[in-house]
Amino acid sequence: MSDKPVAPLAVPRIDRERLNRALTKVRAALLAERGPHGHWEGELSSSALSTATAVTALELWQRYARPESQSAIPNPQSAIAAGLQWLAAHQNADGGWGDTTLSFSNISTTALCWAAFGAVPGAAAKWPETVRRAEDCLAKQCLVISDKSSVPRPSEPSATTNYSPLDRTALIIAIISRYGKDRTFSVPILTMCALAGRLGEGKEAWRRVIQLPFELAALPQKFFAALRLPVVSYALPALIAIGQVRHHHLPTRNPVLRLLRNRARAKTLRVLERIQPPGGGFLEATPLTSFVTMSLAGSGNADHPVALRGVEFLLKSMRADGSWPIDTNLATWVTTLAVNALGPSIHEVMSAEERARILDWLLGQQYRTVHPYTDAAPGGWAWTDLPGGVPDADDTAGALMALKQLDDGSPSVREGAIAGVKWLLDLQNRDGGIPTFCRGWTNLPFDRSSPDITAHALIAWSAWIFDLPMPLQTKVREAVQRATVFLAKIRAPDGAWEPLWFGNQHEPKEANSTYGTARVARALGWLGPLHYGNSIELWKAGYGWLIRAIGVKGGWGGAADCPCSVEETALAVEMLGASAKRPMGEYAAALWRGTDWLLARVEDGSWTQPAPIGFYFAKLWYYERLYPMVFTVAALEAVARLEATEQ
Repeated sequence: MSDKPVAPLAVPRIDRERLNRALTKVRAALLAERGPHGHWEGELSSSALSTATAVTALELWQRYARPESQSAIPNPQSAIAAGLQWLAAHQNADGGWGDTTLSFSNISTTALCWAAFGAVPGAAAKWPETVRRAEDCLAKQCLVISDKSSVPRPSEPSATTNYSPLDRTALIIAIISRYGKDRTFSVPILTMCALAGRLGEGKEAWRRVIQLPFELAALPQKFFAALRLPVVSYALPALIAIGQVRHHHLPTRNPVLRLLRNRARAKTLRVLERIQPPGGGFLEATPLTSFVTMSLAGSGNADHPVALRGVEFLLKSMRADGSWPIDTNLATWVTTLAVNALGPSIHEVMSAEERARILDWLLGQQYRTVHPYTDAAPGGWAWTDLPGGVPDADDTAGALMALKQLDDGSPSVREGAIAGVKWLLDLQNRDGGIPTFCRGWTNLPFDRSSPDITAHALIAWSAWIFDLPMPLQTKVREAVQRATVFLAKIRAPDGAWEPLWFGNQHEPKEANSTYGTARVARALGWLGPLHYGNSIELWKAGYGWLIRAIGVKGGWGGAADCPCSVEETALAVEMLGASAKRPMGEYAAALWRGTDWLLARVEDGSWTQPAPIGFYFAKLWYYERLYPMVFTVAALEAVARLEATEQ
């Protein structure tokens, strides 16, 4: 072996003129997406899942509501018909449906769409081929899932049951298998199938639906985490309404428990009414609101105020083409993403008046009182400016970073930042990580600490630490240390982190290590004087994984073998470009190749095409039209700042 020194890898320099042209183009396009109000609202993908649940909820409400209730609400029949027409027109080639028009078919959404055609009288006869193809797809998906898992559990059907091409027991087993012990979505799916008549007749159908303990919702909310409920923290409305409809159709044989549940019905309905937002939409989410509305209608409560407001929300949120999105909008989230993507350049491309409008609007979105839905303390932000939003860690961290970019030195900004920092500190779990909504809910994956949210909290704390009172600075330093230990513990052996909130449908486990690793490595690179323990080594492991995961064409997907997307490539480029000095060797080569891939997409116009990289909750997919635009701006801004250090 030669002892001669190895020459550094020759890496082409980025064409600065080409970079500047692209950056000017993407900045202008992103700025043009602002609404007349001055901030960004975005547009979520239409969802077959949302459309199916909304159609079923409207049909069941129309079937059971009294005439006087129906007279106060526009006839939903046209919305039902339009929704079914949209579903029939957007069925995948394999007979199933995915959550978005770009998504692969999955058993959950296909089952819900199949149920919707069963719920509406005459729909199966009008679209017989649609229904037949859906049943064929479900039968195949049941076979695939039953081959991958051994599910038998007490009081549930056996996974070894023999079944016909679409045996209802096999379908139930497959749906339960998909979600495991988390009942947040498996029970709603089965409930909708039962209400639609797809699981059989009478009590026999409801024996196939697992009873949710809705009576526990009558207890004070502070006990919920300790109770280890079978649903996640945000799903309290579903726990109540779906638990009640199952109890209505098939009360437990235990006389004591039956009496307890009977007595809890009125009280838990009052809880449901108290936590419903003024707009009627729980979390502004069509599926959650639909499940609540159809369950109330199916349990003799179609005329309850919660059901009426739910119907009004669904009719209002339907799109002109007959579809529904997964949520109304992510206005706060996409606005903070856009502000943070522009970074320091925001002071060049936006006037002081424009920045002030966004700043005032953003401060106005901060919650100043205890939130009735999750009992969240004041100081956090939600994903939307609409009343169904709930404060959460990711949006609070994003808002804090945006406040830093927009900071005008006023006391109101500093006060808002201090309140937001405290809110995140109080949310930190014992393991050092940050969950989504509530501290201490560690029973189910959704509520556990996650690396991507923890990473965003690290960036937010790092941005504001030197503007905080000294006692709060001390708490932040302690929190950063605990968060770093958490990130070290959950890192995969190959150096990657798997996020909670974003997945990739091409990855076998539907995870997205590119998103998780890019976000964590970006955060560790932000720490500066807050570095703790082996945080530098963790950062190196993160960017090492990203370098190895680059595709042969120069872009990134959710993992090394996944197709490249604009979103994931931009996330990786942003992280690699966020360096204090010009990188060398293979690090520089990956940065150059990724930037070149991204510039080519800007030049041919394909950079605005979104991919379904988003997980919402409980394996629900979505995409947001602004994501590729925002992430591309962030990436090219990072590269441009890095290039400017050489001048």
